[in-house]
Amino acid sequence: MITTAPVMNYLEQLEKEMVPIKGSDTFQMDSENYTGEKRKRKVKVSDFHLCKYPVTQGLWEAVMGENPSYFKGTTRPVESVSWDEVQFFLEKLNQQTGEKYRLPSEAEWEYAARGGNQSKGFIYAGGNKLKEVGWYDQNSHSETKPVGMKVPNELGLYDMSGNVWEWCADVWHNTYEGAPKDGSAWLEGGEQDRRVVRGGSWDLIDNNCRVSFRDYIDADDRNDNIGFRLARY
Repeated sequence: MITTAPVMNYLEQLEKEMVPIKGSDTFQMDSENYTGEKRKRKVKVSDFHLCKYPVTQGLWEAVMGENPSYFKGTTRPVESVSWDEVQFFLEKLNQQTGEKYRLPSEAEWEYAARGGNQSKGFIYAGGNKLKEVGWYDQNSHSETKPVGMKVPNELGLYDMSGNVWEWCADVWHNTYEGAPKDGSAWLEGGEQDRRVVRGGSWDLIDNNCRVSFRDYIDADDRNDNIGFRLARY
């Protein structure tokens, strides 16, 4: 039960920051890994909502009562949280709000980062010049930055390239063979102890912050360059 004003304020603000995203029957994922190998996948993406910002330290602390982040700042993205710990956060958040917040699927994440049905085909989320849309190793001064300070993408989403990696719901698979065609999270098979991350981070080169770039991190890892973003239907 929410009883304190600051906590209620964070939760009310969160609802205002959830961006409705129109889906697509013909979305073509075109993702790459460190070797440059491309993974193509045609999926249907249903309508959903995605938060315009990564989860901030302020929201995390309002829900969890503590802040594990290395780079402290209420409006900076929360980091140093494992995929497993994010699941506990989601459970508590949904108990407090009565909503069904979740991590986005990898397909939803890439679709949104590319600008959804308003995509202009940018290399990064919001433009072709990373310094204008995200924080990476050339402009971050070796730290995270407060969310929402760069140019948003076509859907009004901020920080989808750079700042912090973002956990997705999916188990890591090296290929898309056998992946769901409805854009839902791929939870069966694969490497169950690893989860997909997207978007790059403050300490990476520009190549790794492209909307097409995919990687994995162990689900129990906590690093100061990994955060997440909320989705719901």
